[in-house]
Amino acid sequence: MRRTVIDKSLKPLGITRSQWWVLSNLSRHTSHEMVQTELASVLDIGKVALGGLLDRLEAGGYIERKADPSDRRAKRIAMTRKGEEVLELMQERGADLNRETLCDISEAEIRAAEDIMYRMKRRLIEMDAHMRRNGNGA
Repeated sequence: MRRTVIDKSLKPLGITRSQWWVLSNLSRHTSHEMVQTELASVLDIGKVALGGLLDRLEAGGYIERKADPSDRRAKRIAMTRKGEEVLELMQERGADLNRETLCDISEAEIRAAEDIMYRMKRRLIEMDAHMRRNGNGA
């Protein structure tokens, strides 16, 4: 339901949640750019799926593709100023939605839920590491 509400909220900006995820990950790098294969790995999506997202983001002026100076075969994906501006609007909208979603939940309940989710995540990471060590995982 949260994804549905976010998508509807972002629609007037002309951007999707998937495109937001691309821009958000680019913004985490100092230069706001990444090699396309690295971006696909971080997003855990295939090159073809990422290619379509990048095509739409580039057509909208939110990113640009550049040749990588150290590897001519690689493409660097760089966020444009327009991308930075729309990302800022999306983050504001996301913060507003989070506040509205949590408006009738107490701070103590939020902290308890965060603690439980953190412990679940930590346990899943431990389980994954154990499976990898024992040959049960990828």
